[in-house]
Amino acid sequence: MKIVNKAIAKRDGIKLVTGAPVYTDDLAPSESLIIKILRSKHHFAKIINIDTSKAESLDGVECVLTYKDVPNKPITRAGQTYPEPSPQDWKILDEYVRFKGDEVAVIAATSEKIANKAMKLIKVDYEVLEPVLDYKTAIHEKSLVHPEGESFTHYDIGFNPEKNIAAKYYVEVGDYKKGFEESDVVLSREYNTQATHPGMMEPLTTYTYLDHFGRLVIVSATQIPFHVRRLVANSLDMPISNVRVIKPRIGGGFGCKQTAASEFFPALVTMKTGKSAKVFYTREEVFLSSTRRHPFNIKISVGATKDGVLKAFNVEALSDTGAYGEHAATVMEACAEKIMAFYKTVGYRFDGKAMYTNRVASGAFRGYGKTQGGFAVESILNELASELGMDPTLLRSKNIIHKGDNLNLGTYHKYEEDVIRQDSCELEYCLNKGKELIDWERHYPSKKISDTKVRGVGMALSTQGSGVLNIDSGGATIKLNCDGFFTLLISATDMGTGCDTILSQMAAEILEVPLEQVNVYSADTDVTPYDDGSYASSSTYVTGTAVKKASEKVLSVLKEEVALLTETDALEVTYKEGVFSYKDQTLTLSDLGFKLNNKQISVTESHVCSKEAPPYKAGYALVDVDLETGKVDVVDFVGVIDCGTVINTNLATVQAQGGMLQGIGMTLFEEITHASNGDEMNKNFMTYKIPSRKDASNIRVEFADSYEPTGPFGAKSIGEIVINTAAPAIANAIFNAIGIQFRELPITPEKVYKALREKK
Repeated sequence: MKIVNKAIAKRDGIKLVTGAPVYTDDLAPSESLIIKILRSKHHFAKIINIDTSKAESLDGVECVLTYKDVPNKPITRAGQTYPEPSPQDWKILDEYVRFKGDEVAVIAATSEKIANKAMKLIKVDYEVLEPVLDYKTAIHEKSLVHPEGESFTHYDIGFNPEKNIAAKYYVEVGDYKKGFEESDVVLSREYNTQATHPGMMEPLTTYTYLDHFGRLVIVSATQIPFHVRRLVANSLDMPISNVRVIKPRIGGGFGCKQTAASEFFPALVTMKTGKSAKVFYTREEVFLSSTRRHPFNIKISVGATKDGVLKAFNVEALSDTGAYGEHAATVMEACAEKIMAFYKTVGYRFDGKAMYTNRVASGAFRGYGKTQGGFAVESILNELASELGMDPTLLRSKNIIHKGDNLNLGTYHKYEEDVIRQDSCELEYCLNKGKELIDWERHYPSKKISDTKVRGVGMALSTQGSGVLNIDSGGATIKLNCDGFFTLLISATDMGTGCDTILSQMAAEILEVPLEQVNVYSADTDVTPYDDGSYASSSTYVTGTAVKKASEKVLSVLKEEVALLTETDALEVTYKEGVFSYKDQTLTLSDLGFKLNNKQISVTESHVCSKEAPPYKAGYALVDVDLETGKVDVVDFVGVIDCGTVINTNLATVQAQGGMLQGIGMTLFEEITHASNGDEMNKNFMTYKIPSRKDASNIRVEFADSYEPTGPFGAKSIGEIVINTAAPAIANAIFNAIGIQFRELPITPEKVYKALREKK
């Protein structure tokens, strides 16, 4: 391969680092009305009266809109394929406000200053209601987060708002009771993961306008342009055909932009006024009004023989979905499916509930349930290894699946064997290679560095998905232009992942042209083919397959066109590196492009994820624990990844490093904390600490030699799996260093210091 599996620089990298205008806010018309949103100051309340007259009379105010001015219909903001598996429980504006930061009124003015002034003139009378602030007790609360009775689901997800339950997920595979009966050792533990924020650099931003046909055009920083089109049209009672969504470059998303949020408000204003409108969330609004990772409480039991053969798992999980149920069901389901998929056991039971609270809504976030569940499963396996007096790497090697095996347990029992058979699984290689790179034998379990520091080593395994089976789909259009270059039209969303570069590499490889001869355009719902969006680790595996299909087909079509032009049998036309050969003659792509000026050659192909082709990862952490302060320093972190063929070694490496660093932040210090009255304490990057390179100076990545036959060029995904091993591996390393097992994240210096004092 000449272009695929190479370290090619990101195609738009120079523009991004030099500050070229590529983001939504850069491109918004200067005359756009500026939107500000009045937000609730109560955790839970019902609006009794709202007076906007003074605000509306202010010079420069175009309109002030409340729940009385919008369709009274519940929808979901979750960016998921219709029919969405999330409760339809949110309205553009509602008489109920369900968390501090929920939308009360929308103000549109000619300047931000005027809009802010108008916002202060709105008078709201509330009936303050008793909030539900603890998801662990929400099922027993008399207060109901959704008492209105209008919310509904498209199908049964266990939705029960009368019990504050947004969704339930239960699966029982094999005979877990028998497994426990056959076990010599049974451990039961409880683990807690916290709410963490995606912390993407670009805030939620959208501008809207009416085109010359009177259609609504939405330009937004979103991972889900086609879902946004449907959701906004539905919320405003408009035909989907009257809405167009354009996605410029995105400055990070990590799942936060898989939930529509900012798009509704400028769309509403534009439809009311006929004028262009823009909303740009402040950093405080991003923290207090967008989505974050679901907190989880997981009670788990594991049974095993005395020589380390796993027999059974029993998992009871609760998650906090916040005020709305976006992604509640699917995050819980993903947790149940993936955390056990690569271990062999006799039986497995999972019982999970996603609970409503009067907190900011939880949503999609890199890892999507596997991160939380993986912390519990991998941690209890490390505790089991300690209980058995066994090296945790040996315990894993006894129980993992291998190439040719079927994915184990979860919900995979409902699929055919060829769907879940692992034709590419280098998990054992990842396990052993990581062990070698971290120098496990020398460091395990710990070493004294000085009188005040101890160094420990720890490990964990993980898997993820490559798209959502039988649901995720992607499309690609390739057309030949007059000078022999190609245009690749896609709707996958590059949010820093480099998918524009990666997908064009695939096209250029098959078309046998330099990368510069493939121009990429993404994404415009009027122009580019349908794509579910960039989430669920699907872009490379799913959309990449569509690109591969389209590239191969366009070459076939072009051979037929050459045959017609030259009166040659198409079977006699060959192609290599931009040149067609026939009857001892040649025709270049450039010449063919001009000859076909009167006949546009364009091919569109789609692909639906029809095979479970998960990536695998082994993560190893080497940490220093300061016995005087409790501070934990990550000295070395190694990730060995089986993601199939690596399409771009440069981008895959930095993708992995970034994900591992994100996991380190979640493990050691990222946390959304609350005051005694329930208010959130973290509103900006001064109070919410995300990791920098200094927090883990040595992050090493290696890729397994793997090939997935159903993936483009043998590729699988890499986007999410990279975050999952950090928490259990670091917790294991801390345990090996000081003999204290932490089961709640984050593992802050304060917690370590207190535990050390208590141990003394």
